[in-house]
Amino acid sequence: MAAISARLRDLLARGRRVAALTGAGISAESGVPTFRSLGGFWQNESLEDLATPGGFARDPKRVWAWYDDRRRHISGCTPNAGHHALARFGRGHPDFRLITQNVDGLHQAAGSMGVILLHGDLFRVRCTKEGTSREDRRVPFPEIPPRCPCGAMLRPDVVWFGETLPEGEMQEATEAAHRSEVFLSIGTSALVYPAAALPDVAKQNGAYLVEINIEETPLSPLADEVILGPAAEVLPDLLGT
Repeated sequence: MAAISARLRDLLARGRRVAALTGAGISAESGVPTFRSLGGFWQNESLEDLATPGGFARDPKRVWAWYDDRRRHISGCTPNAGHHALARFGRGHPDFRLITQNVDGLHQAAGSMGVILLHGDLFRVRCTKEGTSREDRRVPFPEIPPRCPCGAMLRPDVVWFGETLPEGEMQEATEAAHRSEVFLSIGTSALVYPAAALPDVAKQNGAYLVEINIEETPLSPLADEVILGPAAEVLPDLLGT
């Protein structure tokens, strides 16, 4: 694991206006496969069939069977030391903002409050007729595809390829990046936009930009500090939790 600078430790000790963006890497340490890894959920399936509005319209039963399998797998995963370190840091620093691209709910399970969910939540469902969403943790569903009490089909309350990110959450995330003094990019490939633009927003507005990942990414040359190592090892040390 790379060394952590005294400057970064001092900035975090002050704890003013810290923001973090997390990606699939932090949850991979809990056993959640990343979409782009060799053993990832996408390995033997087509994105167009399983994670787009068109794929859902063509075959909602197939899409829901796949998402039901994902929900069953992830329901057996638990937060790791990285998730818990962020949750503890948040409890001690009211100005801390946690932004995630993950849909697995592990940050919330670790106790993080007010998480900005850019890509939705796998354990929420949305009515295709009424547009309302709600938590639904049934695993497995008694019927596929599941239905709303109104009779309409439900869909996973996640952002699919070709869909825009929720406006309110993206605005919150952008504001958090804009006002941050320290911005942590944790376990993200820095390839998926618009979330990948948030570190740039932070940097352009004077934040000390830190990347935490097991390997370098396109963000690495922009970062003030790159810490190579698993988030579950780096974050408890870094955040003093």
